[in-house]
Amino acid sequence: QVQLVESGGGLVQAGGSLRLSCAASGLTFNYYAMGWFRQAPGKERELVAAVGWVGGTTNYADSVKGRFTISRDNAKNTVYLQMNSLVPDDTAVYYCAAGSRYSDIVALRRGVINHWGQGTQVTISS
Repeated sequence: QVQLVESGGGLVQAGGSLRLSCAASGLTFNYYAMGWFRQAPGKERELVAAVGWVGGTTNYADSVKGRFTISRDNAKNTVYLQMNSLVPDDTAVYYCAAGSRYSDIVALRRGVINHWGQGTQVTISS
């Protein structure tokens, strides 16, 4: 059974930082593109950042470029999202997602998602 377990969410002031972690189990982590999505109240879920399974290719939403960094540690089956210079608009539930085995981040961006985490709340106060 595949599990994606997020951690690291919380409440921080604007300008602060958070680091989200997503621990994966039940899948061959090395072969999956991974992504972080977020959903704010009343808004659609959006892709924030993605990292490929080959070569560590990354992709970011324009709204987070230069502030967020996605990374993965295949030895720990974990993907991270380092979030700096946080603003109130970053407030959302953040979800970890695994694409399809051997598919790249292009497929993940197109919505090819096989597994979701349960989400972690990130709240930024002004």
